[in-house]
Amino acid sequence: MTLTTRRRFLTNLSLAPAAAGLIVGLPRPARAAEISLKFGNNLPLSHPLNIRAAEAAERIARESNGRVEVKIFPNNQLGGDTDMLSQVRSGGIDIFNAGTLVIATLAPVSAITGVGFAFNSYDQVWQAVDGPLGNLIRAGFAKVGLHTFEKMWDNGFRQITTSTRPIASAADLSGLKIRVPVSPMGIALFKALGATPASLQFSEVYSALQTKVVDAQENPLAIVQTAKLYEVQKFCSNTNHSWDGYHFVFNGRSWRNLPEDVKAIVSRAFNEAGLQQREDVRKLNESLQGELTSKGLAFNSAKSDSFQAKLRESGFYKEWQERFGADAWTLLEGTAGKLA
Repeated sequence: MTLTTRRRFLTNLSLAPAAAGLIVGLPRPARAAEISLKFGNNLPLSHPLNIRAAEAAERIARESNGRVEVKIFPNNQLGGDTDMLSQVRSGGIDIFNAGTLVIATLAPVSAITGVGFAFNSYDQVWQAVDGPLGNLIRAGFAKVGLHTFEKMWDNGFRQITTSTRPIASAADLSGLKIRVPVSPMGIALFKALGATPASLQFSEVYSALQTKVVDAQENPLAIVQTAKLYEVQKFCSNTNHSWDGYHFVFNGRSWRNLPEDVKAIVSRAFNEAGLQQREDVRKLNESLQGELTSKGLAFNSAKSDSFQAKLRESGFYKEWQERFGADAWTLLEGTAGKLA
């Protein structure tokens, strides 16, 4: 399959329905689908995740001979992250792509892959989340009634954008009002670095930056681009301070009620689409700095040394080592290297 291009990411936004859930699949059969699955997320249709999710849904419809349809509700149509997390637990929606930091409110161990300045490459990331550490996290989801597909999808390494000043070292974060996800990890990380973090739903980020409720935010470049955050920010500092990915979680009761052959079709489609989406995001990020520079963002690079030193000094690593427990922390350091 040909990889999705950046042009396709952008044109999909204008071509796709905006007000209602996007039903994707083959042309409708004479009879309605036997199984209808609702998938909610907070991303624009132009994001690689929604492009590949739509392809997965088409594949599911085709391989199930029209028995299964997937309705995609992008761009916070069903509410913010915490709203959709509540809905997927209750069965109001079937599927939600939960960010690692957001879903940690339910399965705390999932936040371990977002530990500040832990991973320095994708090789380390995929070794961790496709291996024993990922298995430990998926077991944590099962305990709270959520089925999780085996392959995580990529959101990317997170960078800091600001309207006030570039961030080159930990000292530059002192007192900075920065939006972070609604998660204990995000708050703790930036407090330990001396910033003033504010937890806001992603749907509120653009307006909060525009009205100066906060001066900064942190997200992967693909989010900065698709959410047009460059319109309300001046600087982008390549900190790579945390890796973020998406767990595709499924309401446990809904999953158990699916026929075994449908489970196999759905799992295969989403797992293989996830591997393709990883490559999409990697390629997109390679080209985005130039594009965002042309839109007015000034880029700078920041080395991890001062940030890691500040986190050790503040006791951040020790605190989270104790929170996650020795077993999980050993698995993390087995791929990321010594932290605490």
